[in-house]
Amino acid sequence: MSLSPTTIAAQAEPEEFGNSSTLWIEPVHGWATLKLKELWEYRELLYFLVWRDVKVRYKQAALGAAWAILQPLLTMLIFSVIFGMFAKVPSDGTPYPLFAFVALVPWNFFATSLTQSSNSVVGSANLITKVYFPRLAIPLASVLAGLVDFALSFVVLLGMMVYYHHAPTIHVLWLPAFLLLGLAASIGMGFWLSAMNVKYRDVRYVVPFLVQFWMYASPVIYPSSMIPARYRTLYALNPIVGVVDGFRWALLGTKTAPGPVVAVSAAATLLFLLGGALYFRRMETEFADIV
Repeated sequence: MSLSPTTIAAQAEPEEFGNSSTLWIEPVHGWATLKLKELWEYRELLYFLVWRDVKVRYKQAALGAAWAILQPLLTMLIFSVIFGMFAKVPSDGTPYPLFAFVALVPWNFFATSLTQSSNSVVGSANLITKVYFPRLAIPLASVLAGLVDFALSFVVLLGMMVYYHHAPTIHVLWLPAFLLLGLAASIGMGFWLSAMNVKYRDVRYVVPFLVQFWMYASPVIYPSSMIPARYRTLYALNPIVGVVDGFRWALLGTKTAPGPVVAVSAAATLLFLLGGALYFRRMETEFADIV
């Protein structure tokens, strides 16, 4: 197993033998520290990894970046017909197409991040086995690359708000905070899934089912106000609940102000993020041998 600068530690003082010295080097045992300073030192590499993921995502795609717009639009049309027209799902007093699309913008970012980041480490096997760099940069780059899709779909969302004559409220100032919350949740789950997929390769088959299940467990199709009040705290343990409710509240001014819900979702997100980073660091010493 190849050792890296961050996974080795001097365990003994140098022993002097004339003009030479001996230094014992052993791998770090137990949970490794996050060493975010090292990740910052490799920020330029992180930029190139993000740019690589963006180019690979649209390489030889007939519609290119248009998929970032078509996917949420087509999904919104299907939801509007089935759940808006036929099932008559409430939409907190806003047109159902706009109600659904506001939720699909952050949700698609989260779902795409899970799908792309889960296979990111395995897909970068050639890079991992040849050169050292902070491995955290790999799933992090996959998540950050999804911000391009998010930006494109958000522009469409603004166009829909103009079409429906729905101006954002003063709550829109909170939107960057909700975006950061969704970004943190995506990065945290990306750390967990990418590290697990190295050791258990059937994780990639579980991720599509997980994403589908997670969508129905989140207020994408329906408002969270449909959840009984006594279950909402438990429901808010899903990090995306606070993100989706926050986007609707900030952009549409819905009545369900995300107070305690966001607090619970933010706490769950921090646990996901910290736990995922620690687990990833613990497992990364084995990546070069397994992939």
